[in-house]
Amino acid sequence: MKKVAVLVPRLLVALALIGLLNGCAMFRQSVSEKAPTGEKRLTAKYDQGDLLTLAKMAADEILAAPFPGPGETKPILVEMGIQNRTQTPLIDTKALADTITTKLLDSKQMQFVDASLRDALLKEQGYQLVNCTKETQQKIGKQLGAKYMLTGALIEIRSESGRQVRVSEQQDVYLQLTIEVTDVETGLLVLRKQPHRMYEASKPCLGW
Repeated sequence: MKKVAVLVPRLLVALALIGLLNGCAMFRQSVSEKAPTGEKRLTAKYDQGDLLTLAKMAADEILAAPFPGPGETKPILVEMGIQNRTQTPLIDTKALADTITTKLLDSKQMQFVDASLRDALLKEQGYQLVNCTKETQQKIGKQLGAKYMLTGALIEIRSESGRQVRVSEQQDVYLQLTIEVTDVETGLLVLRKQPHRMYEASKPCLGW
């Protein structure tokens, strides 16, 4: 009987702990949706907010510029990449370029050819030439050439202030995206825009 009397309180304590753990939100997995921009920054690192904001600024500035020239409608461009010249080598500048070209395409004011698909297109045309009927074959040599080339570079400048009474350090982070449009035939630079962002990060001297 003594053994049973000892086990009962222990069993009750164990059950209470299990119930507490199951009911505690911090031990449950949860997923919630939030806006990719507009949230308070938690770090000074390049994030999705920078990608979306810089891409929108670049596209808006290009669309607001006097481009294309008089008499041109829906010019054809080819996107040839954005250089990553920041201190963070893993920044996906291809995603940045894709977001810019998507916004420009959505405007219905410009057209794009995809340079990365040229080999695949030639392979498909060669396949159709051999294996498809004349009625469904796509003609070789009919691809449209781009008149303009879209390129760019992303830079980052960081400056740090000294410790404030041994409590925190201040860091200014500046991001600048340079977007250029070049005439493929002449090599002339016809458009350059430089959207940028700057923000201040406070870092406690203890804990980071």
